[in-house]
Amino acid sequence: MKNPLVLGVLGSGKGSNFRAIMERIRAGRLNAQVSLVISDVPEAGILAAAHEFRVPALYVPPGRFRTKLEPEIEAVVVQRLQGAGVELVVLAGFMRLVKAPLLRAFPRRIINVHPSLLPKYPGLEAWKQALAAGETLAGCTVHYVDEGMDTGEIIAQRQVPVLPGDTPGSLHARIQAAEHGLLPDVIAGLAAER
Repeated sequence: MKNPLVLGVLGSGKGSNFRAIMERIRAGRLNAQVSLVISDVPEAGILAAAHEFRVPALYVPPGRFRTKLEPEIEAVVVQRLQGAGVELVVLAGFMRLVKAPLLRAFPRRIINVHPSLLPKYPGLEAWKQALAAGETLAGCTVHYVDEGMDTGEIIAQRQVPVLPGDTPGSLHARIQAAEHGLLPDVIAGLAAER
């Protein structure tokens, strides 16, 4: 494939969305390459997954804030992403808000996957919010990242039914399975549009 879209993936968790992207690339069904994985959690599974796929990976200490990176640290993240030739930044379970350094460096080139049908249920544990509200439909959204929490322009969504007897765990597992299809699909679309 010519000119793969160069991705940088930021994540704080086990890395299942990163794995879904890599499997699609390996299968020849996604014209992209991941040049760098960054995590704010030293023992995050995404770092182990990056190692497994032989993708360069970096841990960045988040600093003193709970919801965002320190500005100096975010500036280092920008330098590393730019140094790795990243064209699109993918937030895949990254549990911090992105601020000015990244937003300015990658305008409309940062996407996030969120486990709800935005604008409903932004923020943490959206599947629990959907269950508590008695929703019959949940799902996931891929959107452009802006200054707000899960407020950027929506690119695509996938619905997941809420089944009778669903627990937070069972609903979350089905939403994650939908994310693993939707996120690579969106990246493929953006790669094709370039």
